[in-house]
Amino acid sequence: MSRRAFATRIGVVSLILAGSLLARQNQVPRATLAGAQAATAQPVQESHHPVPSQRNPRYRINRDDILSLSFPLSPEFNQPKVMVQPDGYITLQGAGSIYIQNLTVPETVEAVKKAYSNILHEPIVDIDLIDFQRPYFVVLGQVGKPGQYDLRYDMTVTEAVAVAGGFAPTAKTQVFLYRRMATGWQEAKELKLNDILHGKNVREDAEMHPGDMIFVPEKTITKIRKYIPYGVGTSVSTSPAAYY
Repeated sequence: MSRRAFATRIGVVSLILAGSLLARQNQVPRATLAGAQAATAQPVQESHHPVPSQRNPRYRINRDDILSLSFPLSPEFNQPKVMVQPDGYITLQGAGSIYIQNLTVPETVEAVKKAYSNILHEPIVDIDLIDFQRPYFVVLGQVGKPGQYDLRYDMTVTEAVAVAGGFAPTAKTQVFLYRRMATGWQEAKELKLNDILHGKNVREDAEMHPGDMIFVPEKTITKIRKYIPYGVGTSVSTSPAAYY
């Protein structure tokens, strides 16, 4: 082989090796690329988007509720009556204070167990609600007796209006139902009770949930926001327009 041919072959090989090395340096690993594409494809969640409330939510402990704490294996720590303080704390015998407001009873059991974990080995705790806030609903606006009522049994919006004295002469049969949701939001829903009372769309006669609020306006309202941050326009009896 001539020197010129040998030099040419060496040059070609060098170019191939350099191109291969450059390609490796610029290549993005498939796993990394796939991960980046997946992350980009995921929708961005709104941190303040309303979260639907549970269908059958557990009761959450409120201020002034009274609990009974019993320790089957360590009865010396029993507390037959423990009241939730105005700041949401309860005082445990020998274990200090813990914050339990807005916790369910099962969640409170776990919180008490944790509080006693340095004193008792795997404590067993039974907690009962002795006195608590009764389920209620509120009816405001153009009804015979606006106010707060106990929700003692299954009830629809139409029945709730009847409990509150029925429609006042100045009322529209347009009714708004406000329901608390998770993360500090309320859901607002318009109900046309005139149709329901005449046998139309009777399935729209919503079932009442604890804490629901009904507002019966004097004037027809044409626009309503479906989701409302809780606490906005809470003076609905004097300024219902704050909701719309």
